[in-house]
Amino acid sequence: MPRRSVALLIETSNGHGRGLLDGVVAYVKESADWSVFLTEQERGAVPPNWLKNWRGDGIIARIETDDIADQLRGLHVPIVDLSATRHVKGIPWTSTDDSAIAALGVQHFLDRGFHNLAYCGDPGFAWSNLRRDHYRELTLAAERNFFEYQSTHRYDPVFDWEQEKTRLGHWLTTLPRPVAIMACYDFQAQQVLDACRQSRIAVPESVAVLGVDNDRLICELAEPSLSSIIQNTHATGYEAARLLDEMMHAQVTRPHHQHHSASHKILDGNNHPHDKSLSQLTTTKDPPLLTKPLGIMVRESTDTLAIDDHEVSEALQYIRRHAHANIRVADVLKTLSLSRRSLEHRFKKMVGRTPHEEIQRVRLNSVKRLLSETELSIAAIAERSGYEHGEYMTAVFRRVTGLTPSEYRRERLEPSEP
Repeated sequence: MPRRSVALLIETSNGHGRGLLDGVVAYVKESADWSVFLTEQERGAVPPNWLKNWRGDGIIARIETDDIADQLRGLHVPIVDLSATRHVKGIPWTSTDDSAIAALGVQHFLDRGFHNLAYCGDPGFAWSNLRRDHYRELTLAAERNFFEYQSTHRYDPVFDWEQEKTRLGHWLTTLPRPVAIMACYDFQAQQVLDACRQSRIAVPESVAVLGVDNDRLICELAEPSLSSIIQNTHATGYEAARLLDEMMHAQVTRPHHQHHSASHKILDGNNHPHDKSLSQLTTTKDPPLLTKPLGIMVRESTDTLAIDDHEVSEALQYIRRHAHANIRVADVLKTLSLSRRSLEHRFKKMVGRTPHEEIQRVRLNSVKRLLSETELSIAAIAERSGYEHGEYMTAVFRRVTGLTPSEYRRERLEPSEP
């Protein structure tokens, strides 16, 4: 079998695209003999100059613009689409499960007691509209209030971020509080956080914000850090590569220079090979291959409960912002006109934990993030997380998790099975 030449039109500029590429690479290493052509790509970029005259054997692409779609229609090779936008009809596609993504988001907010749920989308992306539809349906089925904001499409020539931020900020001020907002993806969620900051809206106390894709750079650099739904992009990319490999193997073997006049064999819905002309080469009636999300990475932007008690909400906000400064419950009381007994009673009733337990919880979450995402020493992590001594932090951490900090870090660093 000759070595296949495969082009990847997948953006390298964000975590979602890089996750898809990781899955493709994994399949190629395990099962395929491909010469892969990949260039630096942004979401929504114009077709690369080389595409018009490309003469390879197959393409895996995120087809999210008409320009890319028009270029690909002129190529007589198998194509697998990694987008639910469906700019090119009749070709096989694999994508993420938008109904499952919406269900995760709604349940995340219901578990935190929210009665007001909102969705912030980009109408230029079909997958954003699908997520919105499922999110609205599930919200209303749970007898909660639904609100919606649709931004100007990110790639619309009239898009202006300063104007968009003003419009978004105005919408945020009209929402009842507390409110929980799911954005269509992390970039949009980051915009919501920016608008909240400009409008002086407390996150997560007044507005909880959830993104999609778990793009670590966006999520960790956001202020506050952004909770996000974890997509199984690795599996999506792997499945797309497997599907393209099947399609290329189903072709009748021809010399490379005869590709434009040959007929090919592909598998029909009953897995029976049959001849098709090149104009029909990528046509399929098979349903899309959808991969479900893996879960939610909870960070500061949704680490809250929907609470109507103003004093308890203020206490929570103070703890979230200052727990890393080695505060005590006495420090929290200085910001309130409540006795310790009254605060602890109301806090326990509304949150399910005492103020002291909440301080420890916030600190331990900080320890877990730093153990997983940095190479800082135990002593440095203790200092950054509000513990005076590394030994005390280790004792608390082990009591709560059953592991020492070093054991926890080692578990997170060990490679998982593909």
